[in-house]
Amino acid sequence: MSDRLTEKIAHTRSLLAKKDSGNALTKKDLEREICSLWEWILFFQHERLIHLLVLITFAFLTFGSLALFLTTIFLPVIALFVLFFVLLVPYIFYYYHLENGVQKLYDLYDQLKASGEE
Repeated sequence: MSDRLTEKIAHTRSLLAKKDSGNALTKKDLEREICSLWEWILFFQHERLIHLLVLITFAFLTFGSLALFLTTIFLPVIALFVLFFVLLVPYIFYYYHLENGVQKLYDLYDQLKASGEE
């Protein structure tokens, strides 16, 4: 997923660079690219929502297992906490990358729209 996001950001930046260098797209091609970018933004917004729900679930499971261990002092529960924590940390970094990528797509969409209005 992050490869698609990075690829779409690079593609849109290359379109904006072409416009700045004087090799602008035709109005129809630009409108097609704007629509395509909006479809990708909607797709990534959906991905972001799903991953946020999973991230919240893992956070609750992680801290719930920690709370359970602290109240019961049952040693096997600490293994469950460690397992959830090991899965939670990389997931936070993945969600951070996804969130920032979608924010970049918003900015690029605005720039592409503004270049089409000129």
